[in-house]
Amino acid sequence: MISDAVPVRPGEDLLPAAALFRGLADPTRLAILRRLADGEARVVDLTAELGLAQSTVSAHLACLRGCGLISGRPQGRQMFYALARPELLDLLTAAEGFLAATGHQVALCPNYGTPAPGCTESCG
Repeated sequence: MISDAVPVRPGEDLLPAAALFRGLADPTRLAILRRLADGEARVVDLTAELGLAQSTVSAHLACLRGCGLISGRPQGRQMFYALARPELLDLLTAAEGFLAATGHQVALCPNYGTPAPGCTESCG
């Protein structure tokens, strides 16, 4: 939990949180997580549902699994992927609520978002 009472220096206590958000900082990984929030899926399911190449899905699944965000359950020759922790769904839901409340203003961030039409880097 983030608290005002405990001083935190950038680069120390915040490294795990920064790593988590870097793991979530890709639209394809977010799409995979959103799909897995509905239940288990195999690579073949994800490629068909998301319209992505198998190699792309597999690479992102490996990243998400390496970050501990998803788990794999082997069944025969297939692997079924699922969210590793139910709290991840809470985090994603909170993020969607935040974006709805701010009118997606963060999407216009000059560093990480998509600039508004006709906007230059100096907009903001």
